[in-house]
Amino acid sequence: MINALKDAVTSRAALAFVNQQITRYGIVQDLKIDSRRKTVEVSCLLHGESAPIQIKVENYVVETVGDKKFVAVTGFVCSRPWLQNLLADFAKNRRVELPPWAAAAL
Repeated sequence: MINALKDAVTSRAALAFVNQQITRYGIVQDLKIDSRRKTVEVSCLLHGESAPIQIKVENYVVETVGDKKFVAVTGFVCSRPWLQNLLADFAKNRRVELPPWAAAAL
């Protein structure tokens, strides 16, 4: 129950944060984090697409280096093959520094 509440709050914060980062490309409509299973479900409407795209992060890893925390996505599935390939080429296993609020929640 506490994990579900924490994940709901973190998901809302992550939705706002990600939307600030991808404004040029589109908007994230929904984002759900399950920190216990290490999964994320995202629905986004990218510019030029007529329907929302679904992305499921099947696994992520949080790493600590010094006093910073990073996240790396190790597996995902997308509803568009072109995005699946793009993420496989440029995002899979790439570490991204987490903001402090996210590092505490994941």
